Amino acid sequence: MDALLGFVLAAFALAGSPGPATLSLAATGAAFGARRGLGYMMGIIAGMVGVMTIVATGAVSIAVAVPGAIPVIAALAAGYFIYLAVRIATAPPLTAADEKRRQPSFPGGVFLSLVNPKGYAAMAALFSGFVLVHDRAALDAAAKMAVLVSIITAVNIAWLYAGAGLTRFFREPRTSRAINLAFAVLLVASVAVALAV
Repeated sequence: MDALLGFVLAAFALAGSPGPATLSLAATGAAFGARRGLGYMMGIIAGMVGVMTIVATGAVSIAVAVPGAIPVIAALAAGYFIYLAVRIATAPPLTAADEKRRQPSFPGGVFLSLVNPKGYAAMAALFSGFVLVHDRAALDAAAKMAVLVSIITAVNIAWLYAGAGLTRFFREPRTSRAINLAFAVLLVASVAVALAV
């Protein structure tokens, strides 16, 4: 029980802290509203299940053991997040016509999770630092994944709705530009921190 409590607390701290996924969810909620961001959020969760599977099976260890793989992976991830940051920073203020504007998609959420360095670091720490089921590796991994999916879902909903609370500010051009720039800078900073760890 102590291991489970420690695991849950660590998972909330790692999954809930600002990072590329949570900040992009907040930006999506702010720009499009919570309802229109749900597909993107589900993609992020599905992608995180993929990250957990990659970490739990040891595939990430094999990938980073390939000579020269880490800089290539880091460059691809950084490039994608810079692209996202530019899209956020240059997004126009909301208008009534923006209901037709295309919101981030489920596949975009999956891709974001799969290239998110913070996600891999967090999952590696959680999967290697705790044992929930002794002497049964597959059951231990499945238990961790079940708990983590619940926590990540709750955290992502909170970030999406927190961002949605900012929607009214996105209708005023100057405030919208300032919020967009702040989200873009925070997104790039969170990736820089994750890549430096």
